[in-house]
Amino acid sequence: MAASFPETAISTERLLLRPLAEDDAPGLAAMMADDLVLAWTDLPHPFTEEYAAELARTLAPAHRAHGRGIVFVVTEHLTQRLVGLVELRNTDWRLRSTEISYVTAAWARGEGYAPEAVLGVAQWLFEDRGFLRLELRTAAGNTAAQQVAQKIGGISEGVLRSAWIVRGESGEVVEESRSDLILWSLLPEDLESPELHRDGWHGDHRYVLRD
Repeated sequence: MAASFPETAISTERLLLRPLAEDDAPGLAAMMADDLVLAWTDLPHPFTEEYAAELARTLAPAHRAHGRGIVFVVTEHLTQRLVGLVELRNTDWRLRSTEISYVTAAWARGEGYAPEAVLGVAQWLFEDRGFLRLELRTAAGNTAAQQVAQKIGGISEGVLRSAWIVRGESGEVVEESRSDLILWSLLPEDLESPELHRDGWHGDHRYVLRD
């Protein structure tokens, strides 16, 4: 049997990252009906409530059980509002390496929620699960995602040429074009950088597991 992540939840200063539930479906569908989500992700379009329910019911549990990764829905402690979605994928258990992707709801952008969620997952991976490498891949035009990678201490390793599809709507038609990807990495020692301590992304507010 393939190694797999445990079903768990991660708590940070402002956020709870937990497994998806079927009653998240309406909120997920509304969050994904966004031009930036369409443009920068490979999520289905349209992202329907039916698909969101299937993701919670079977697709995400199978993704975890088969050792490919894990999917977290992100909510705000204070209001319980849906903040985003975080996924680990392409997990290599021998190398103890995995890739992270993230979506932030339109209302929550600019609040520092994406770096907080990604950093919480990184801390959990390195300190609780013994992982040694986390990768992020950001489309060349996605400056917001690149800022997240920089804020958590990610190191840019280079460009994967013509490695992604960027989407946009033109009337009723979804148009696609090719894009470069910037490859970022985060190692356990990167979380100890002085820049993270100074900027407040690491130190007083640690993740807390909620098994």
